[in-house]
Amino acid sequence: MSNIRIAVVDDHSLFRKGMISILQLVPDFEVVMEATNGLEFLHKLQQTPVDVVLMDLQMPQLDGTKATEIIREKFPQVKVIILSMHDEDKYILHLMEIGANGYLLKDNDPEEVEKAIRKVIETDIYFSDFVSKVMLRKMTRKNQQENKIFNYKTDISDREKEVLVHICEGLTTTEIGDILSLSPRTVEGHRLRMIEKLGVKNTAGLVAFAIKNNLV
Repeated sequence: MSNIRIAVVDDHSLFRKGMISILQLVPDFEVVMEATNGLEFLHKLQQTPVDVVLMDLQMPQLDGTKATEIIREKFPQVKVIILSMHDEDKYILHLMEIGANGYLLKDNDPEEVEKAIRKVIETDIYFSDFVSKVMLRKMTRKNQQENKIFNYKTDISDREKEVLVHICEGLTTTEIGDILSLSPRTVEGHRLRMIEKLGVKNTAGLVAFAIKNNLV
C-alpha cells in the first residue's frame, strides 16, 4: 500500500513543526507539504497532490472554513481534518455541512491524530468520541426543545436511513453490509444516492443531515 500523503496547515510555526515531527514517526505517513494559511495551501496544492490535510480553523488570509469550501469544490478527493481549540457544536456542525471530513481538538493525543487520518481514508469521516458525543447530545436536545426539524423536500427510504445511522456510528462500508446483509457495493450505492438526493457535499454532510433530523 502506498504512503498516505499529508499536508499540515497552521499559522503557528511551533505547533505546525511539532505536528509534522509526530506524523513523520508513522512509517506509512508522508508529510509532503506545510503551509501557514489556507491561501498558501491551495496554491501549493495545484502542484503537490495530498490525500489528507490537517488544517487549523483560525488563520490569516484564508481560514479553515473558507479553505474547506474551496477544497470541496476544486479538490474533492482531498480529505480535510480541521484542528481547533473549540469544541462548540456551532463550529463542528457547520464544518460538517460544508464538507470537512474530520474535526480534532488541538490537545488530542498523537494516537488520536493517527486514528483520524486512517479513518477518513477508510470511511470518509472521523470525529473524536468526545466531540461526537458532545455534538450529538447538544444538537438532539436543542431540536427536541425547540421542536424544529430540518426542512428537506427529498425523502430517503427506510433502508437508506438504516445505512445512514450506521454511517454516523463510524462503521465501514463492509461492516454496514454485514449488519444489514447487503453487499458493500449496495451500501456504497445507498450512500452515493443519499448524497445526491440531499445535495450535501460528502459523508460528513450526511451526518449533519442525520443530526438535524434526529435520526441519531
